Amino acid sequence: MKNIQELTKIIIAFRNARDWKQFHNPKDVALSLVLEAGEVMEHFQWKNKEEIEKYIKTNKNEIGEELADVLYWVLLMSHDLDINILDTLEKKIKKNEDKYPIEKARGKYTKYNKL
Repeated sequence: MKNIQELTKIIIAFRNARDWKQFHNPKDVALSLVLEAGEVMEHFQWKNKEEIEKYIKTNKNEIGEELADVLYWVLLMSHDLDINILDTLEKKIKKNEDKYPIEKARGKYTKYNKL
């Protein structure tokens, strides 16, 4: 299994071999990320709980490919913006732990400012 740095190097090499960096400004990369996230959502649109459970069993590979596309753009954008995504994720988790203390948030979907 590859780590984040190895995956990012593969992504950058893929892009550079095709001379696509010229098209990868932050706005368009962000748009691509959102579009791919939308493709993940399409797998679940209009399905009830039972249909989703059945669909996942037979379409896991396709869902995984869409998630991989989202990760591709996250890694590319974090590289281009010089953001250490793993450090940032760790800090964000800590921030969310502070915003959503277990004793107030456990079992609730309420936003932090309404707890």
